[in-house]
Amino acid sequence: QVQLVESGGGLVQPGESLRLSCAASGTIVNRSTMGWYRQAPGTERELVATIHVSGITTYADSVKGRFTISRDNAKNTVYLQMNNLKPDDTAVYYCWKAGNYWGQGTQVTVSS
Repeated sequence: QVQLVESGGGLVQPGESLRLSCAASGTIVNRSTMGWYRQAPGTERELVATIHVSGITTYADSVKGRFTISRDNAKNTVYLQMNNLKPDDTAVYYCWKAGNYWGQGTQVTVSS
């Protein structure tokens, strides 16, 4: 069975950085399109970033230049490096794999 387990969330101040990890089992990360979604209270879930099998990445306009998605094939893990965090980045972040697979989510709170 495919399992995606996120970690690395927490409480940070505006301008600080955080790295989220998505450890995958039952699937190989570089053989699937994978990504990160987020959902803030009262909003719909939105796509933040994706990484294709080819390595091509995409980003939501709101995070371009600040967030970077990457993968470590040896660790079978996908990452989301989040720099210069803003209060509007506060949300539950979910790891996603093509085929409608989801992690349980990890909370990111950006507040002074």
